[in-house]
Amino acid sequence: MNISRILGLIILVIGIVCLVVGMNSSHSVVNEISSATTGRFTKQTMLYIFGGIAMLIGGGALFFGGRPKA
Repeated sequence: MNISRILGLIILVIGIVCLVVGMNSSHSVVNEISSATTGRFTKQTMLYIFGGIAMLIGGGALFFGGRPKA
């Protein structure tokens, strides 16, 4: 396993963790009140969700992409 696949796997796992944390915090009392009054989540929750999605895409591209071995 080369370094880009290892790095991709690490980024992929961190992205999953960030996405789970963001989804869990979206159901908190503060976010429920913010969502009811402003119609959107707090900035920190959105950062976790969008950051997690970006890390999933980037980590997946590094882990699953690349050149096949000859």
